[in-house]
Amino acid sequence: MEITDIKIFPVNEKRIKAYASIVFDDCFIIRDLKIINGDNKLFVAMPSKKMKDGTYRDTVHPLNNETRQKIESNVLQAYEKEINKKSK
Repeated sequence: MEITDIKIFPVNEKRIKAYASIVFDDCFIIRDLKIINGDNKLFVAMPSKKMKDGTYRDTVHPLNNETRQKIESNVLQAYEKEINKKSK
């Protein structure tokens, strides 16, 4: 499965720096990934929903670390490009 498109939507929030949509094989999209400014670095959080008990549960997520790293590195790279484009 290949990443064929990533769209970045910067926001002006305290910890959330942007939202992202990612497309796989030109036929499957995941929306509302969050790019979050963590304590030490930016990271990508998967879409989630609030449960009745107040906790959050990912609605979509990779099943292995290799896929998670691939998604995160590609999304963060697209985020950096978008930010650099806006600052010029």
